Amino acid sequence: MKAIIVGALGVMGGYVIDAVNQHGGECVALVDIKYQDDRASNEYTRIADVKESADVIIDFSFHGLTSEITEYAVKTGTPAVIATTGQTDEEKEIIKNASEKVAIFYTGNMSLGIATLCDAVKRVVSVFPDADVEIIETHHNRKLDAPSGTAKMLFDAVKEARPDAYANQGRNGLCKRDKNEVGINSIRIGNIVGIHEVRIGTSAEQITLKHEAYDRSLFAQGALKSAQFMCGKGAGLYTMKELLKD
Repeated sequence: MKAIIVGALGVMGGYVIDAVNQHGGECVALVDIKYQDDRASNEYTRIADVKESADVIIDFSFHGLTSEITEYAVKTGTPAVIATTGQTDEEKEIIKNASEKVAIFYTGNMSLGIATLCDAVKRVVSVFPDADVEIIETHHNRKLDAPSGTAKMLFDAVKEARPDAYANQGRNGLCKRDKNEVGINSIRIGNIVGIHEVRIGTSAEQITLKHEAYDRSLFAQGALKSAQFMCGKGAGLYTMKELLKD
C-alpha cells in the first residue's frame, strides 16, 4: 500500500508513518505546513503539490484542510481517509459531495474499540427505550473541539435506536430533564488521551458502557486498517460500520 500522509509532522502523523512502514506499506509523500525549504523531495507543504501517485491518502492534519484534501482526492482519483474531527457543516457537505466522485472514509474516531462501543450503545438503548441516556467525554486540555467527534458518534448511535432523541450539550439552568434529551458533557483536563462513557439508566438500574484510550497509537492502527480497507474502493462515503462488516 502506497500512502500520502497529511499532517506528517504532527504527533498522529508520526504514529501513522510508523504504522504504515511497520506493516509493509510505503509513505510515498508527506504533507505538512511546517516543512521548511530544506525538505526532502517527497515532502510538501500543500497536498496540491504532491507529484507521487498513491493508493490512499491518510489525513491527520486539521479540519480546515478538508476542502484541499478532498479536491486532490477527486482530481487524482485517490481514496482518502479523513481522520481529523471538528468539521463544520460546510466541510461535512464538502466530504459528502466528494464521496460521490471518489472513495472517502470519514469517522469521528479511528478506534475499533469505539466503533464496537457505538454498536453496543445502540443495542442497549434499543432494549431500554425509556431509559435516560448521558454521554460523558474527557480529553486533554489542548483539544479544541467540544463535544468530541466521538461523543457525536455515540449520540448518533443512540439516535439510531431512538429517532426522537436530541442532544443537550452542557446542561445548565433550572428545568426538568426531558425524556428525549441525551446529555453530552465535555471535560478537558490534564493529558488524558480520551475517555468516553455512556450511562443508560432507568428508575431501577443503570448500565455504564465505557472506553478508555491509553495510547494514541491505537488511532494510527485504526487509520491503517481503514486505509487498507479503502484501497481499490469505488466512490462512496465509508465509515467504521462498513469496515467492521468487512
